[in-house]
Amino acid sequence: MATSLGSNTYNRQNWEDADFPILCQTCLGENPYIRMTKEKYGKECKICARPFTVFRWCPGTRMRFKKTEVCQTCSKMKNVCQTCLLDLEYGLPIQVRDTGLNIKDDIPRSDVNKEFYTQNMERELANSDGTRPVGQVGKAPSSSDMLLKLARTTPYYKRNRPHICSFWVKGECRRGEECPYRHEKPTDPDDPLADQNIKDRYYGINDPVADKLLKRASTMPRLDPPEDKTITTLYIGGLGDTVTDGDLKNFFYQFGEIRTITVVQRQQCAFIQFATRPAAEMAAEKSFNKLIINGRRLTCLPPKPNNWLGHP
Repeated sequence: MATSLGSNTYNRQNWEDADFPILCQTCLGENPYIRMTKEKYGKECKICARPFTVFRWCPGTRMRFKKTEVCQTCSKMKNVCQTCLLDLEYGLPIQVRDTGLNIKDDIPRSDVNKEFYTQNMERELANSDGTRPVGQVGKAPSSSDMLLKLARTTPYYKRNRPHICSFWVKGECRRGEECPYRHEKPTDPDDPLADQNIKDRYYGINDPVADKLLKRASTMPRLDPPEDKTITTLYIGGLGDTVTDGDLKNFFYQFGEIRTITVVQRQQCAFIQFATRPAAEMAAEKSFNKLIINGRRLTCLPPKPNNWLGHP
């Protein structure tokens, strides 16, 4: 049993006992029949240093064993997985999620203030229904376009692979195919992704994975409406044979009155002219990079002058 160096060593009522961990689909693995060990008060939480129940399991064949790293209270305060500390809704690092939702981290770092803050959050969790996160995350807006574009929609089981065999790297591994570790060349030691800290990931600072994703988000095409205010027509491409003008009207009518819809079948594209400029801007913003009609992903190009048409 782990013993904390702080005041929690003598205050067992703050120690956490749980029946099942809070995990993302990736860490849990693809095997529906999983065997998991439970060790009551097995380790200190790596954030609040309180003893908590540790779960350990193997997410799949030829995968490495995983275990919970933080307590459930710290997990619920940030709405993250207890193992990988990625957001449970978007599958993204905390720093990326907080940037997309404009959340400012207010969790104290000192031991005394951290313990007081944690106890307040526990009271708030006890008074909630448990379906929504608490704190700043619970008060944040529902989503943002950046997070929807970066979010991982399917589990990434490759993240559960074993670590690289250090003996194989030195040419000394004699296990061959029986070795439980990977026989691969390691990444560049100067790569920022090779130096990750669990506390930096939790507090959303100096996270190399988050920096990489934020740089990717900054290079994505942006929605810049043309300066000519008379332009109220959008270009929609990639219609194929399954999307008709009626389908386009049913989808885009929610943004405002439509004046005309012109379908160019030879080019598999369409031009949708709205009655007002605000309606056209709203339709472009809501459809940019995420337009799907009849199961077909359509192209709504950035509204540049050559993609918009003015009055006929």
